[in-house]
Amino acid sequence: MEQYEPDRLSPAQVAAMRRSFRNGRAALSRRSLLRATTGGALAAGGLGALSACGIPPAAKTSGVSSEDHSAKEKTVHFSNWTEYMDVDESEKHHPTLDEFKRRTGITVKYTEDINDNVEFFGKIKPQLAAGQPTGRDLICVTDWLAARLIRFGWVQKLDPSNLPTAYANLSQQFRSPDWDPGRAYSYPWTGISTVIAYNKKALDGVEVKSVSDMLDNPKLKGRVGFLSEMRDSVGMTLLDMGKDPGKFTDDDFDAAIARMQRAVDKGQIRRFTGNDYTSDLTKGDLAACLAWAGDVVQLKADSPDVDFLIPDSGYMTSTDNLLVPNKARHKTNAERLIDYYYEPRPAAQLAAYINYVCPVDGVKEELAKIDEDAANNPLILPDKSMAAKSRAFRSLSAKEETAYEEKFAKLTGA
Repeated sequence: MEQYEPDRLSPAQVAAMRRSFRNGRAALSRRSLLRATTGGALAAGGLGALSACGIPPAAKTSGVSSEDHSAKEKTVHFSNWTEYMDVDESEKHHPTLDEFKRRTGITVKYTEDINDNVEFFGKIKPQLAAGQPTGRDLICVTDWLAARLIRFGWVQKLDPSNLPTAYANLSQQFRSPDWDPGRAYSYPWTGISTVIAYNKKALDGVEVKSVSDMLDNPKLKGRVGFLSEMRDSVGMTLLDMGKDPGKFTDDDFDAAIARMQRAVDKGQIRRFTGNDYTSDLTKGDLAACLAWAGDVVQLKADSPDVDFLIPDSGYMTSTDNLLVPNKARHKTNAERLIDYYYEPRPAAQLAAYINYVCPVDGVKEELAKIDEDAANNPLILPDKSMAAKSRAFRSLSAKEETAYEEKFAKLTGA
């Protein structure tokens, strides 16, 4: 396990964090974006809280448990992203959580208190570093933060005997990330795919089939958008260059940055965006852009001009993941909740609501009962050929992350 040291964010990491707060996936809640409403902003003190350095280094651990009270205390405390759970028409109840309680007798104390990975890490790290309970039994964080928590030894190894359904139904493409081989510590809540989206009317006959087309075709000058999230833009560029984002070198990364820099210098790339690309794409100010699949599902439903493609070179997929933190009081109950969401019916209900990639095999029939279009949408249920093109960005060391974010910040002007 990696030794934990107090976080001292480099200027580049602070810039990356601000980009995420301002217009990245952190800027708007998952569903509020799709409803075209303004997402919740973080408090002004959020950045300052992350730069505090008064926490002593934690000793190496391999996952610290406490006495499991699951048998006597029929509850589980679950922290998740805002609007990342199915709701009924009254927006007061979560049908799948209600069904879990009816079936098991376990009450889920569900809290939507994750707005951004870095901000949430700042919230829980004092307790984790000190070997104290966080008050949470289950958390949902993006893969790079999940990898960090596992390296620090701050999450517990899952008990396979409590996860038979999850093990059986986990989609092949999500089974063994490099940061958690065999899913010993985590299970994905959903996948987040990066694809190429385009406006057919704005293209006006110009063909776009690859990242190269976006970067090199002079007919698209000033009408191309890339993402302000480093792993997505660099990953898609690496794939276009024939490199594997899961195995690249420093030289490969520098070559991808240089490739995008040339496009910036000649005015090909209009700007690097977060979720705000959606309005530019629907209006036609952007003819083509890198986009998140969850957004594209709704954009296609709302605009006949918007569509997407998967390049032959592949596409990037990250995951939001369920983990049990150290000192969780109800570990078994948390594992039962994870296992429940790998049953086809609740998995389909969740997928129909949030519109992101479902990591559960065998849900198509159940999803078709709710929304036939969703069941046939490869952005929600990738077919085998699409799943085979999915690639993940490899885990980064702290040194690499600082260096890479500095280079990407220079490229984007952040």
